[in-house]
This record gives sequence, C-alpha cells and structure tokens, in this order.
Amino acid sequence: MAGKEVLATIREDLEARVGQKVRLRANRGRKKILEKTGILEKTYPNIFVIRLEESRSPERRISFSYTDVLTNTVELTIEGENGIKRLGTRG
Repeated sequence: MAGKEVLATIREDLEARVGQKVRLRANRGRKKILEKTGILEKTYPNIFVIRLEESRSPERRISFSYTDVLTNTVELTIEGENGIKRLGTRG
C-alpha cells in the first residue's frame, strides 16, 4: 500500500507544476541517456507528457510513467524561486 501512496505523491507533485519548464534526464538503456528541456504538458492517471523544446517543425512529445520517476529511470528538475528542485522526491 505504501507504493501507491508514493506514486500518488509523485503525481500530485507533477500536477502542481503543469505548464512549467522542466529539465529531463532519462535513462533509455544500453548507456543511452536523454537530456532535454521541455514543458510539463499534461498529467494522466498513469503517465505524464513533456513537450520537448526543439527546433523541429512538428513538436515532439514524450511520455513517462510515475514509476519511472520512482525508480529513478527519469529525473525531472525545475528551476524556481528557491533554486533547483528535483521533482518526485522528498525534500
């Protein structure tokens, strides 16, 4: 049951920051790490969507599950008034 509470906390943390600029660092496997900047576009019950800031003509969106944040496969950071905060963690 504690796992569901942690996932709910991560989701609430992300829902509060929809529309804000985030820095994304995702481990895609086999030594492939994706580091991009984007906008947290939308949250859904099991996933969240980030619109990447690139110079491509069609906007690129990427989605991750909340468990990706829990297992540190995806790290999200946001620069705010109080400095840099890592999303999905306590503190």
